[in-house]
Amino acid sequence: MTLSKNYFSFILLLISQIGFSQNSFDFKWDKGFKVESADKQFQLKFGGRIMIDHAFFSQDEGLDAAFNPLTTISGTELRRARIFTSGTLYGNVDYKFSVDFAGNKSTIKDAYIGLKNLPIIGNLRIGHVKEPFRLDVITSSKYMTFMERSFADDFMQTRNNGIVFFNDYFGNKLSVQAGYFLNEDNSSDDKSANKGYAITGRVTSLLINDKEQKEMLHAGVAYTNRKPNSKEYKIESRPESHLSRIKYIFTGPISSVKNVSMFNFETAYVKKAFAFQAEYLTTKINTGIANPIDTYHFSSYYGEVSYFLTGESKKFKSSYAGFDRLSPKNNYGKSGSGAWEIALRYSNSDLNNRDIYGGEQTDVTLGLNWYLNPSTRFMVNNVFADVKNKGKATIFQFRFQIDF
Repeated sequence: MTLSKNYFSFILLLISQIGFSQNSFDFKWDKGFKVESADKQFQLKFGGRIMIDHAFFSQDEGLDAAFNPLTTISGTELRRARIFTSGTLYGNVDYKFSVDFAGNKSTIKDAYIGLKNLPIIGNLRIGHVKEPFRLDVITSSKYMTFMERSFADDFMQTRNNGIVFFNDYFGNKLSVQAGYFLNEDNSSDDKSANKGYAITGRVTSLLINDKEQKEMLHAGVAYTNRKPNSKEYKIESRPESHLSRIKYIFTGPISSVKNVSMFNFETAYVKKAFAFQAEYLTTKINTGIANPIDTYHFSSYYGEVSYFLTGESKKFKSSYAGFDRLSPKNNYGKSGSGAWEIALRYSNSDLNNRDIYGGEQTDVTLGLNWYLNPSTRFMVNNVFADVKNKGKATIFQFRFQIDF
């Protein structure tokens, strides 16, 4: 817990220093704590998130026979317990540092230093950052429609050590991101990266962006070519519940991997209270051997719809940030009920190819979200999992979260 003590000591020191210069800095709450200089050349944000999950599990006789009966039928966890600080220095240097304490261990998440307003390329970040590849992953866990991301989240890591460039062109109608990364284990350090690397790029477009009518249409494509230093690659997936202790589909380790290439296609549409989002990911694993049986192909896709019963509308922040915070029209309290959202997702992952029989699974998830205010949300998900030719499982889970 030394890291957390140092963090809070830094925050207390910062606040005390701001107290001596109240004329030049503004300290305020804006859905989070923010400090800003009068000339806006210096900005600082700090805050965190807490997500507490509970889940109940059941599976049929087919899955009992294939994977043994469940030894756990319910569970609870601190899914995320994260603190962060981010900001801008001298108008053109930005940074972010966040650390998660869930699972009784500390894990560094975002940790980067960046430059803004560069000619042509726009923005540059160096450090531990999100790879620009999937809309579902780029959107913060604070703002996801469902408690967990789809199966595609298991095909590659979320964050990586490296350098990323990103910019918007033609009035945000075209966005481009590209990066070169070294790490392959999703941690913030890799002192023996050796010859492993990943090159990732993404191009998206806001085909419609009518803020008055609250209508948005987004589309994009991404590609990554990865050379794992370990020369191994594998995919394994839980049903879309982090508390599940069973992974029904898995490829097992694929050895002698020369490179892994992936394409991802994404789209999202928002029209007032209605929203739709879908992605399709395909991956190719090449072992470098002439025999075609040593080239494998796997894929995953999902589609989701949601609707706000209370009339709110999802907000799209940017291509490299995804969807943004939802603010209810009326916060829960004396005269308000907060915002209520219903959602449905269909997702599939096929890990069968040639001599690898990793399995195929389809999940249907029903969701209900209650946004008490911009910082507090209660989520309920009911996941119906169908493992092809093996059996079915049901997971009922809920989350209470706060973020600032």
